[in-house]
Amino acid sequence: MKHLHSGKVRDLYQTDDGLLLMVASDRISAFDHVLTPDIPDKGAILTQMSLWWFEQLADVVPNHVVAPGPDSRSVLCRPLRMVPVECVARGYLTGSGLIDYRRDGEVSGVRLEPGLVDGSRLPEPIFTPSTKAAVGEHDEPISFERVVAEVGADTAEELRRITLAVYRRGAEIALERGIILADTKIELGWDADGALTLGDEVLTPDSSRFWPLDQWEPGRSQPSFDKQYVRDWLTSPASGWDRASGEAPPPLPDDVVERTRDRYVEAYEKLTGQSFRG
Repeated sequence: MKHLHSGKVRDLYQTDDGLLLMVASDRISAFDHVLTPDIPDKGAILTQMSLWWFEQLADVVPNHVVAPGPDSRSVLCRPLRMVPVECVARGYLTGSGLIDYRRDGEVSGVRLEPGLVDGSRLPEPIFTPSTKAAVGEHDEPISFERVVAEVGADTAEELRRITLAVYRRGAEIALERGIILADTKIELGWDADGALTLGDEVLTPDSSRFWPLDQWEPGRSQPSFDKQYVRDWLTSPASGWDRASGEAPPPLPDDVVERTRDRYVEAYEKLTGQSFRG
């Protein structure tokens, strides 16, 4: 197979019949850096969780999956012409959205009510798109008007509709399992017939924030089933890393790697109701 591209986490190959083989590695990224070492089994967890979610979302938006790949971390899919926008939905305020809100009172041009804190539930989920940055560069929030300028008004409206529909379905299913879906990022592209189609991964701990419902407490950083544990360690005194320095983060300690893997496995098992076997 022909190697086409390697991203922060996934490697993409073209098969002889024109399909794509997407392979999820065990790499983990945070703050636009690919970290070391890898998280064992992470690629398989992401792939199997995405396949499960694609099934749950089949009536919401078509997806690019043709068939599972030859191993647990790969999937055969149809090629898409990807939309040049990161499609993000937020139902709760945290992360970069919280930073923007504290500075401007808005997120991606969406004005929010005053008095919100870290972990606040928003009155309605909001569409907060961003740029699609290359490896090593930073995604930047953009307004809906900027999306219109990039792809046209009709496509921009459809991107917003699909993104919010995916979030709402995911949040509903997660809540039934005692989990809050705080926010999520999806990738959309046009298939050969021009239909907007869900690609890449969906509703995984890499692309979403998952919080235990019974521990949700606005006004603080929430416990999570995603890579927030890695982010928290990187920004703690224990790491010795200055995010503003421009230097690469230090290697993750063994205990951070182990606990991060445990969180990914727990997210998979709680959401899908299935045991992870690698």
